[in-house]
Amino acid sequence: MKKYCLALDLIDNSELIAEYEKYHQNVWPEIRQSILDSGITNMEIYRVQNRLIMIIEADENFSFEAKNEADKNNAKVQEWEELMWKFQQQLPKSKTGEKWKLMDKIFSL
Repeated sequence: MKKYCLALDLIDNSELIAEYEKYHQNVWPEIRQSILDSGITNMEIYRVQNRLIMIIEADENFSFEAKNEADKNNAKVQEWEELMWKFQQQLPKSKTGEKWKLMDKIFSL
């Protein structure tokens, strides 16, 4: 089992943040399925102010490259991602169009 942690910011607007959270209370079934199909076994998103942290647990077959490729070819995932851009903003120093940034693990107990 592999574990990854990613970060992203939301637009700092309480109404948009509330709407974003509402979408995540009832994620579209096609999005859930695409996540599971990629080898992700558990995904959690946490928020403080407008900063999001995503924790992914995945099996040995998971890769970000394969997930990204599958997502590009999934119209429903593309629709979801386009919708989410309404609420999201890139972290400083991100590449154009880059959303979630993989975090470096710096401590483990």
